[in-house]
Amino acid sequence: MRVCHRFTADSARFDEDNLVSDAGLVPLLGLAEQTGLAEIIAGKVSIKTPRVKSGSANPAPKLLTVIARMCAGADSIDDLDMLRAGGMPIVFDDVYAPSTLGTLLREFSFGHARQLESVLREHLCALAARTGVLAGVDKQAFIDIDSLLRPVYGHAKQGASYGHTKIAGKQVLRKGLSPLATTISTEQSAPVIAGMRLRAGKTGSGKGAGRMVAQAIATARTAGATGKILVRGDSAYGNRAVVRACRRGKAEFSLVVTRNRAVQRAIASIPDTAWTPVRYPGAVQDPDTGAWISDAEVAEVPYTAFAHTHDQFSARLVVRRVKDARYPDALFPAWRYHPFFTNTGLSTVDADIVHRRHAIIETVFADLIDGPLAHLPSGHFGANSAWALCAAIAHNLLHAAGTLAGPAHARARGATLRRQLIGVPARLARPARAPVLHLPSRWPWAPAWQRLWDHTIGHSPPATA
Repeated sequence: MRVCHRFTADSARFDEDNLVSDAGLVPLLGLAEQTGLAEIIAGKVSIKTPRVKSGSANPAPKLLTVIARMCAGADSIDDLDMLRAGGMPIVFDDVYAPSTLGTLLREFSFGHARQLESVLREHLCALAARTGVLAGVDKQAFIDIDSLLRPVYGHAKQGASYGHTKIAGKQVLRKGLSPLATTISTEQSAPVIAGMRLRAGKTGSGKGAGRMVAQAIATARTAGATGKILVRGDSAYGNRAVVRACRRGKAEFSLVVTRNRAVQRAIASIPDTAWTPVRYPGAVQDPDTGAWISDAEVAEVPYTAFAHTHDQFSARLVVRRVKDARYPDALFPAWRYHPFFTNTGLSTVDADIVHRRHAIIETVFADLIDGPLAHLPSGHFGANSAWALCAAIAHNLLHAAGTLAGPAHARARGATLRRQLIGVPARLARPARAPVLHLPSRWPWAPAWQRLWDHTIGHSPPATA
């Protein structure tokens, strides 16, 4: 591939007033309008005592500007200015300058962030009613909870402190901020975010998890989860608060437990004949012996958790063991044990396979890190909390649009959706005062984009300008 023209120094000019860089935002914001996002924000977000008098004015269109630009790939406040380039101000109303949007974000406090989290939950329910973003939620829903540590640098970030994170499988101490997130997924749909809460970097992973799980269960029920709900989490969330929230919400749980003395005794009581080899989806079969190339085995034993408290509860302790790679030449196998506590009715093998799918929440974190959460742009903790919640709303809106575009995009990554559906260049024309977007011919994903357009713009007549 090479350039086929001889360009000169003055061959490039920034003079096109009708060029729209992200034409996919038109049907995306159409979907936001049909699900009442602006009305939900206006009804829930209220900043009554702003530090700057005009800072809290018109929060709905300002936050919609942030969310829309996040759907197109913004990861800093300066990136929001792209919505004012070319023909974008002609296509979209109420586009604010980045400085104005930054002023609004800095007005957010802890309580205002909780208002925005309520917007996230209610809008997710509206998206589930309008699209297939949670297809199959009436049969089985999965709620996953986990946290991550987003690194920050310098001394200007409020709340930044040193916390533990894993890099390449090793525990390291890193300075940053720690969002805690809950997701909802089904067998047929990609995970969407039910709750997001920004915390200081040194905060324990399980702090506030019980309340987050309770809210996620309530959100799933409102979104149509009339069947079973399974809550999954790692060892930071195998605590009394999370189990109590699951029991009150009539949800099943599958939670890793810390290996204390009681758990060690339970594991030691499992006889050698009880271990069963487990075949994971995608496992490789040995062509010579026909055996599956995996040394993982599972077993279970009855177990009473929190035995010396008022929250004691008896269920199953499912244990997975694998050979310790540090001792490949040991005379007797050295095993590593991974126990989790569950009250599901699944078989031992199926319970282990379903539990290990908890890693699906990592794809959500990867999407956020590859997009709006690449940076936490402000020095104010409240502004970063609002930014993280806007990122969660944008994630759900983007994936709901993907379900309308067709099966190929229903489970696609956020970067794929932005590249194929949102970042489509277009030229705005108005023959006979009728707006027309001229899109690239032979666009590889034109059929999917057209389906998204027909399901949003063609769904109901657009509002009168």
